Amino acid sequence: MKEQALALARKTDDPSRALNLLREYLQALVLRSFHESEAFRSLAFVGGTALRFLYSLPRFSEDLDFSLVQADGYAGKEWMLKIKRDLALAGFEPEVTWNDRKTVHTGWVRLPGILHEAGLSGMPDEKLAIKIEIDTHPPEGGHCERKIVTRQVSFFVQHYDLPSLMAGKLHAVLVRSYTKGRDWYDLVWYLSQRPPLQPNLTLLQHALDQTKGAGRCPSADWRVFTRRRLDVLDVDAVAKDVSPFLEYPKDAALLTRKNMAQLLA
Repeated sequence: MKEQALALARKTDDPSRALNLLREYLQALVLRSFHESEAFRSLAFVGGTALRFLYSLPRFSEDLDFSLVQADGYAGKEWMLKIKRDLALAGFEPEVTWNDRKTVHTGWVRLPGILHEAGLSGMPDEKLAIKIEIDTHPPEGGHCERKIVTRQVSFFVQHYDLPSLMAGKLHAVLVRSYTKGRDWYDLVWYLSQRPPLQPNLTLLQHALDQTKGAGRCPSADWRVFTRRRLDVLDVDAVAKDVSPFLEYPKDAALLTRKNMAQLLA
């Protein structure tokens, strides 16, 4: 499997794309390991990477995000140890760490040497890292679905449905303290779907209540709040942030204030 990952990275002359392809292959191996551990009895796959794997979002992603939806059977540390064993059997030399001292449990999978072997780094020991985050106290109201995914390898996942995923992205857009272009790109993707997609307002309300205070931000007014954020948005920073992750980097030019305002009208 390691040779397959390296072959994918070597197929392109674009270093950014090669890195994205290599990382995505490893993400798929992690997700399959979670599937084999039956982690998706407890977890729902969420975030931008879920949108990529489940709905073919045309941008690559870095982290793997999950929400805890069933406490019974939760075994984060054991799942991470299995990931380490699985990647070692696949020919990698993984380093795995786990931190469960906060509400959001965080795991890291680091692979020294793989970037050098792929021709993406001149430093033999530079590490490719994948971050895994599990929110053990997510806002209520998410709706789950289940699906078999094939992307290099096959695995079964439990995940939030599209309206719930959209609610999570809107929450990030509305509360994140810095500009993250990938948030806005994903939001444009959601708003461009036909037929029009509506967010899970119950989930969005619970999320806003967690971060902003109960009742301070009615979720039904999400378009108003988002337009206010757009008015002060650094659009150049949005394009710069997201461009390295796009399958078609020129699509970053679509992220103008005018285009986004029209979608929010």
